[in-house]
Amino acid sequence: MVHARTARRPARLRGVLAPVLTPFTRDLRPDVRRFVEHARWLLDSGAGLAIFGTNSEAASLTVDERIELTDALLAAGVPAARMIPGTGCCAIADTVRLSAHAVGAGAAGVLMLPPFYYKGVGDEGLFAYYSEVIERVADERLAMYLYHIPAMSGVSISMQLIERLLKRYPGVVAGAKDSSGDWDNTQRMIRGFASSGFDVFPASEMLLSRALPIGAAGCISATVNINPAAIHAVYAADAARREPLQAGIDAVRRIVQARPMIPAMKHVLARFGGHADWAVVRPPLEAFGADPGRELVQQLLDVGFGMPGLPAVPGAREAAAT
Repeated sequence: MVHARTARRPARLRGVLAPVLTPFTRDLRPDVRRFVEHARWLLDSGAGLAIFGTNSEAASLTVDERIELTDALLAAGVPAARMIPGTGCCAIADTVRLSAHAVGAGAAGVLMLPPFYYKGVGDEGLFAYYSEVIERVADERLAMYLYHIPAMSGVSISMQLIERLLKRYPGVVAGAKDSSGDWDNTQRMIRGFASSGFDVFPASEMLLSRALPIGAAGCISATVNINPAAIHAVYAADAARREPLQAGIDAVRRIVQARPMIPAMKHVLARFGGHADWAVVRPPLEAFGADPGRELVQQLLDVGFGMPGLPAVPGAREAAAT
């Protein structure tokens, strides 16, 4: 393996990370100002930034839009070391361009979907894809996190593939987000590879209390977007204090995941922040209607949910409760 650039790799990013929601204007353009505001609030609440994940509507963003939004965060002083951008695309050249940009900016790593259009591909094809990306990026600073989400991608990342990639690219293949929804699979990843420096992030905060004691690195979870401080508190707590805190974040997660999660979380941000445009999603997703939105907010309020420190227009929190 040839590396054209040799610089020190950034420190590993552990803890709770949000696949940062992407705000849009009414004409469906990314709203840069609100994107930066949201990222800062997440950081201030203890979360890291997995920008351009599934819940970021990354599949509905162009490569240029992702780069422009990343640059906007950097220009606003958001530290690259707190970011793991999603860079996986079907086209190798797009993945390389996004990954090289992230590495050059000093990001802590990149979260890489497998190529997801062709189904039924085997480990040999996936190894060739990841290998080609690593060789073309050609930078010792690259820290690649595999994104295992077979329900959406239709492509499975096997234990055998992880083992082979770790053997061929030690240090470069840094970890995985396991969105399989299968606790047994998550356990196998952690128990099989964490001791070799492979950081595993479950995709739901509901697994934190089970995953942390066996070596998980934290979680990369959709609902960190709306409940970051409470989820970070579970990650940071000692074992004796973790159980009651876990119950609180589980209650919020159950309410939100019972709905289409991206429109649901955007509706919550619109209500609690007082910015109606937060509810905008790019087609083919559909925004929440008024009645289901009221029910969602009321259920959250009933379990004591709040969004401390969220930038909001005057009266927004009071309005959310009506």
